[in-house]
Amino acid sequence: MLGTMGAIAFIVIYNLATILFVPASILTLGGGAIYGVVWGSIYVFVAATLGAIFAFLIGRYFARGWFSEKIRNNMTFRAIDAAVAIDGFKIVLLTRLSPIFPFNMLNYVFGVTRVALKDYILGSIGMIPATIMYVYLGSLIGDVALLGIHPTNIISNPQTQIAQWTIKVVGLVATLAVTIQVNRLANKILASKLS
Repeated sequence: MLGTMGAIAFIVIYNLATILFVPASILTLGGGAIYGVVWGSIYVFVAATLGAIFAFLIGRYFARGWFSEKIRNNMTFRAIDAAVAIDGFKIVLLTRLSPIFPFNMLNYVFGVTRVALKDYILGSIGMIPATIMYVYLGSLIGDVALLGIHPTNIISNPQTQIAQWTIKVVGLVATLAVTIQVNRLANKILASKLS
């Protein structure tokens, strides 16, 4: 829709937001509204992964002392550090699947832990279910916004429009159900690994 430069600008803005602790959910919804489900998911995942890597590297090499001091007495993060020393990929994956850990802070915290950069990057695939859910929701918000802009095109074939909206809503409900189930499973496994 906005071409290559628009996608690059979106990714750069998303990266800056991640590094600066700006909640990424608004940008993720925006990615869905602007680019649709497929391209929005791809752009958001690439942007979130790159932003997470940049924050990880900042936490590891430039702000390690400050972050270490901030989380030193936090039992959850101490348990995560101990767990990533044993199985880094799996712990990163599970924390990415779990919504209870704040995304932006976790990027920096993992930089302080003993997790290998490779495991951290590979474990980031755990962001995919939530990314798709938020992007899907954003695409629906974008479609609703278009109702007010182009009402004549939409009303021209009401049966087709009803079928399309039914598919979209069913898809959103299915995406939410899968994401919730994955989150519950991740929380359960993570709790067992961190105890």
